[in-house]
Amino acid sequence: MPLGASLSAYWQRLQGELFPALGEALGPLGERHRQLVTVLELARPERFLAHAHGARGRPAEDRSALARSFVAKAVFNISQTQALIERLVLDKTLRRLCGWPSAGSVPSASTFSRAFGEFAAHGLAQRLHEALIQETQGARLVGHISRDATAIEAREHTPRKKKPEPRPKRKRGRPKTGEERPKAAQERRRLERQGEMSLTEMLADLPRACSPGVKQNAKGYRTHWIGYKLHLDVADGDIPISALVTSASLHDSQAAIPLATLTASRVTNLYDLMDSAYDAPEIKAHSRALGHVPLIEPHPRTAAGKETIRAEARRQKRIGLRSAEHARYQERSAAERVIANFKDNFAGRMIRVRGPDKVACHVMFALVALSAIQIMRLVQ
Repeated sequence: MPLGASLSAYWQRLQGELFPALGEALGPLGERHRQLVTVLELARPERFLAHAHGARGRPAEDRSALARSFVAKAVFNISQTQALIERLVLDKTLRRLCGWPSAGSVPSASTFSRAFGEFAAHGLAQRLHEALIQETQGARLVGHISRDATAIEAREHTPRKKKPEPRPKRKRGRPKTGEERPKAAQERRRLERQGEMSLTEMLADLPRACSPGVKQNAKGYRTHWIGYKLHLDVADGDIPISALVTSASLHDSQAAIPLATLTASRVTNLYDLMDSAYDAPEIKAHSRALGHVPLIEPHPRTAAGKETIRAEARRQKRIGLRSAEHARYQERSAAERVIANFKDNFAGRMIRVRGPDKVACHVMFALVALSAIQIMRLVQ
């Protein structure tokens, strides 16, 4: 059965059977409750969790209910765990959907914190998102993949930088006739090294610690923050296909090749759309090696180059020329819409956890919810 038909049948079953049955058992379902049911049915977080029945010691809290609660935290746009616990206690429908039978059964904040640390260490949210994309988008031919990055502000201190090793002193002045002085070894650029690395090696080479970042926004102003950076690949239909969380100081282009490799392992696409920050020959060559067509906005390396690009745009506008590449490049706004949706509606602006693993887990739980809702929205 084609993907669209199977998702449409799935949505009809949700609308015709599951929602009415839950409404009779739990009471009226609001819009957020319906979205949560949709996400939980598509993602099924309990399949990635091990059961501890029969183990020694005090039995642990139900990790399936805790995982569903963190998905609900993203769907309901809740930033703090304490606020999530208060909502679970007061909202009977939400509590029952997550798996807690009564208000007294909702665990404490410390239990939620320990469980979240376990989920972050084992990459639960990343595995959920990967499985969701492969099951729903793996057989789809994607026209355009839009690539972009955005700031993730964090409330933590940046680690101290290591002092560089002192360079050996050399004699001042010009060398004597016949004297050869050793040249300083120059390290290869990361983009050059990535061409010889596997995906695992490329991901391990990317910095992930909290750091200061600077980025130029769409209006041309520079914004500064301390924290991390989210790199996203978005398919047509505003569906996030893959994501990476790195240090804020990492330039957007440094994550393009591993992100493209990760996306290529999940879906098949035709065009890669990127802004001028990704204008590098290594990125273009890697995109073509994957069988894609890179459409990248030229980077004005100098003031003269910037004026040349503007003059060419004025000439094309004067004669009414709109190339096919230009029309396709306009689809890159999908990445900007997903970033705005993630920050406004899925607690993307309010990161209250610390450390790269926990920040990535928080971000990926939000992307799981966003992806599932967007996938089902396309077939409604």
